[in-house]
Amino acid sequence: MFENRNNNQNNTNEPDYNNFYDTQDSMNYVNYPSSPNPNPNPNRGGGGKKFLKFIAGVAAVAIVSVSSIELYKTFGTKDNSQWVSSESSSDDESSENLLADSSDSDSEKPEQQDSEKEDSSSSSATANSTTNWINMAAPEDALSIPEIAEKAMPSTVGISSVFEYTPSGMDNYWGFGFYGFGNNDATGQTQQVTGTGTGIIMSEDGYVITNAHCIYDNESQYQCGKAVSVSVVMADEDETEYDAQIVGYDLETDLAVLKIDATGLVPAEFGNSDDLKVGELVVAVGNPLGFELQNTVTCGIVSALNREVSINEREMTLIQTDTAINSGNSGGPLLNAYGQVIGINSAKMSSTFGSSEATIEGLGFAIPISSAKDILEDLINNGYVTGRPSFGITGVNITESDAERFSMPIGVYVYAVTEGSAAEQAGIRQGDVITAVEGEEITDVNSLNDAKSEYNAGDTITLTVYRSGETIDVELTLQETHQEN
Repeated sequence: MFENRNNNQNNTNEPDYNNFYDTQDSMNYVNYPSSPNPNPNPNRGGGGKKFLKFIAGVAAVAIVSVSSIELYKTFGTKDNSQWVSSESSSDDESSENLLADSSDSDSEKPEQQDSEKEDSSSSSATANSTTNWINMAAPEDALSIPEIAEKAMPSTVGISSVFEYTPSGMDNYWGFGFYGFGNNDATGQTQQVTGTGTGIIMSEDGYVITNAHCIYDNESQYQCGKAVSVSVVMADEDETEYDAQIVGYDLETDLAVLKIDATGLVPAEFGNSDDLKVGELVVAVGNPLGFELQNTVTCGIVSALNREVSINEREMTLIQTDTAINSGNSGGPLLNAYGQVIGINSAKMSSTFGSSEATIEGLGFAIPISSAKDILEDLINNGYVTGRPSFGITGVNITESDAERFSMPIGVYVYAVTEGSAAEQAGIRQGDVITAVEGEEITDVNSLNDAKSEYNAGDTITLTVYRSGETIDVELTLQETHQEN
């Protein structure tokens, strides 16, 4: 499925491209909720498009997703025309001034002419500086950025997902619905929210790669789960839209594969992320804030490789880049200097602190394609990642302060047990606190994930569990994770 073509790169190391997610940790890849609307309009037309973008804070720093939520009207036809009109007026005035300056050029003083030469030299130096950093970051035989963009555009698509959820009474606490302002009658009624992201055409017969959080919401306050419908929007002039089938998704690695009924598509060319170097030129293509800005191109460098990033209790090994990764870029390509996909854009880090509300920028992260390819092949062939062990629980961290408050040990509180799971068969109950695996202390969900990853499906392990004031050992045989599709 993955063909590593290398028309522009002399590379002899080309690869042959022939979860513990049982826990409810609040991963902040994306916050998908748009305005709850019993009768949403799924069309993307004209001035009716709305967007919502917000960042969930974790202490002072939050890892946020890079998909967008349609809520507020950011680009209306009227506003666009005003901008164009204003710009045109400014251009006309500028032209008139140029003509006036030209007619008076004979009367200019030598000092003024010298000043203009200095300004021109300064502008030229700035342009050369920009060109120089790109040249320094790119190999000698690299494509230009316009060539990279042109190569990637036909393989980059938009992803639109519709989610359903049922508001609870807490959604209308204080007498206000979430964005509904007094829509108390909505409690119990199924409503819809829409999220948008980016995808990469993987094959000419319609397989498309994106992020799992683009089609499965377990991070917003709505907890919608899997999208009820997904569509793929092409980058052609007509913005052709196809209904998409969810072939498989993996929440642990934030990867998903879709399938559309189309042939003759232009698949992306995939490179080898293992060949990347820190400081190397990379380019991102995506749909920030939705499809009004479809196929926006940004560029930067590889800031770090094999960056261990903890995103809501899960450790991920990612490519770090200063390329602008914005809401809506989720699932889009991170490209090397030859226009090859070497990463799948997934998250960025943002921080707000102090009265000035200063923000951290230039911290984007992408999933390396070399580590993603096996996962994607598994999703296509099986619909899930094979061989991955599962407990079958939903867990919550018991911190030191929680332990003191509730007189229980530090560990992972079992919030729910999946029916038929390994945990249920072993006798694990809701309310248990897992404190150790095979004698290894468990302090939080992350350490439980790490301990579980050392074993395979079918292995039997011993869990130390605190229950009703007593500590007991429970024998549990790990099951293979089967992602719901």
